[in-house]
Amino acid sequence: MKNILIIFVGGTFSMKIDETTGGAIPFFHGEQLLEMIPEAKSLANISMYEFGLYPGPHMTPELMFDLSKLVKNFISQKTIDGIIITHGTDTLEETAYFLDLTIKTDKPIVVIGAMKTSSESDWDGPRNMLDAIQIINNSNSFGLGVLVCLNGEINAASEVTKTHTEDLETFHSMDFGAVGFVDRGKVFFNRAPRKLEYFDTEKINSNVHLIKVYAGMDERYFRFAADSGIDGLVVEAMGVGNVPPKALNGIKYVIDKEIPVVLVSRCPAGETLDIYSYPGAGKWLKQAGVIFSDYLNGQKARIKLIILLGITADSEKLRSFFEEEFF
Repeated sequence: MKNILIIFVGGTFSMKIDETTGGAIPFFHGEQLLEMIPEAKSLANISMYEFGLYPGPHMTPELMFDLSKLVKNFISQKTIDGIIITHGTDTLEETAYFLDLTIKTDKPIVVIGAMKTSSESDWDGPRNMLDAIQIINNSNSFGLGVLVCLNGEINAASEVTKTHTEDLETFHSMDFGAVGFVDRGKVFFNRAPRKLEYFDTEKINSNVHLIKVYAGMDERYFRFAADSGIDGLVVEAMGVGNVPPKALNGIKYVIDKEIPVVLVSRCPAGETLDIYSYPGAGKWLKQAGVIFSDYLNGQKARIKLIILLGITADSEKLRSFFEEEFF
């Protein structure tokens, strides 16, 4: 049997309903959760490491970096065949993408979570855990980067996003679809991830903000962000990559202060392109020095910029990392 390490980070997977408040709170530790899923030990040699009991919103880029270093250390050991990470779903895609960008290995790493607590009859944590074990047991899972698996659907960390606030079927890859699925213990892969990237960095810079564009937006938030001392900015633009004219003036203000600006779309799918040339459109943003990202959403583009700013602050080098074509 494969030797699988489970790293417990927390999330709804570890929660139960608190009788005092009536809301879900972190409660169960790793060993306790494993005892609640006895089938797991019949599928692999399981070991456990407890990273913490963090709700999804409590995760930070610094914690993600600590987790990345930990996973790197474990995955390099010959006695470990794969790693499963339990995580809160609110920031799961960000942590999974962070790991995907900073860990280079062919061994499978699978990030899972739960949409329901252990107090609910449809608690999905055990199924997601068992599915993740089966993924690692499958020889076709090697060399696919970090994977995310919930509700039987396998997605690439670079492509997946949470699409529904509470539905079990919430994690999807909006542009390219799932890379595979698990059905009654059997693992099926349809394709490889669109691209895999790795950045070797000893530090990160989390002083990166994210601003979403809206109709009638002016320049004030951009000026405030720049004057507050940020080191990077991600802008969720409209459509294929356009902003109101006054917002363009704000973005120019940020760039004039030599702060890199990365553009994504606020749409749930699609890439950014400079195909329009009216005031505020992509042509003017490109001319101003904005960096266009391809199919990343805002939160993922921010994670990538946080990592890259640990390597370089040069806007043109950053541009090459975001705008380089991959096929």
